[in-house]
Amino acid sequence: MKIFKFGGASVNSVERIKNLKNIVKQYSNEPLVIIVSAMGKTTNGLEKVVNAFYKGNKEEALELFSIVKNQHLTTAKYLLVFKYNDCISQLNDFFTEVEWLLHDKPVRSYDYYYDQIVCTGELFSTCIISHYLNEEQILNQWLDVRDLLRTDNNFRDAGVQFEFSAEKINQAIQQYQGNITITQGFIGATDDNESTTLGREGSDYTAAIFANILDAENLTIWKDVEGVMNADPKSFSNAQLIQELNFNEVIEMAYYGAQVIHPKTIKPLQNKGIPLLVKCFLDPTLQGTIIHSKHIKNLPPIIVIKAYQVLMHLKTKDFSFIGEAPMSKLYEIFSLLKIKPNLIQTGAISLQLCLDDHEEKINQLASECSVMFDVQVEKQLNLLTIRHYDDHIISQLYTGKEMLLEQKTRDTIQCVYR
Repeated sequence: MKIFKFGGASVNSVERIKNLKNIVKQYSNEPLVIIVSAMGKTTNGLEKVVNAFYKGNKEEALELFSIVKNQHLTTAKYLLVFKYNDCISQLNDFFTEVEWLLHDKPVRSYDYYYDQIVCTGELFSTCIISHYLNEEQILNQWLDVRDLLRTDNNFRDAGVQFEFSAEKINQAIQQYQGNITITQGFIGATDDNESTTLGREGSDYTAAIFANILDAENLTIWKDVEGVMNADPKSFSNAQLIQELNFNEVIEMAYYGAQVIHPKTIKPLQNKGIPLLVKCFLDPTLQGTIIHSKHIKNLPPIIVIKAYQVLMHLKTKDFSFIGEAPMSKLYEIFSLLKIKPNLIQTGAISLQLCLDDHEEKINQLASECSVMFDVQVEKQLNLLTIRHYDDHIISQLYTGKEMLLEQKTRDTIQCVYR
């Protein structure tokens, strides 16, 4: 059993979906589960729908959803002939699911509506791809992963209930007489059949869960780069391929914000010693990167930049020291708002927090903290992380930047800059 995961960039056009077919065809005679993300930019489009709906702009939300809808109908039109009507019928069921919701008024949390609407991107893409592969005689079963992955109701970052999910996944795969199964990444459902998402880019995590439960030979994540690079090649023209990594290093990279692998992906693989391959869908003959448990030496500097960061300055109102009580209360607030700081620096009477700029949550956090602290917020910042740094790379990356905060360990240096 192999697990393949195709991200949004690999299915964002008719040509690339045909390329996916060519890759899958080579493995069509062996058991294969294919996890597919939403088509490129679809998630962004659906997020705009959620924002308009939650602000009460029903007509705008419906118009924005119509754009997403028509993009998928056009893709189906160019790919399908014999399976076209079946595909459109299934797509229309998904469209109706969203449109019914958009005619209501929001009465629950933003995160709840986010999951109900944004989850459909993966349903649209897998529906089209499954019908296309069947039309091309690459026979497969399509599964709604919401029937398989049971989660809690922590919308936008749901936790998976492994025991229930394992039973459902094994049952669905074993009952099918063919080789290929296609399903969605990123999404699941609660006991009440409410859709949930596993965190942005969570399709990698879904693929790892399937690999763990099905005792897969390996998991391959197909991307538009040669493999795992030491920096984002879109930002660094001299980024270099890392052919071999271990799980520990990749966990660190993901934790600091590298977009190659979702942070939760590694544990299900590491627990069963399942290798992770990162390969290029544009040229499957390239070696790519293998990630396993072996120790790796002499890694190059690994650079991660996170944009859209906020630096929140907290200072005690009466010049009292920051001790156990205020820190405990602060972490209670983090838990309540489901916020994870990317960096914390503590002084005698002050704290500095670097966080992703989710406006609604930042405003809530500032409001809650203002009871205990004087609060100042700086926005439009970046967080730079360098693993395995040296003086040369620090000098090169610091030049021309206004550094606001820095933390340094033996292996890693982080700084917030404007």
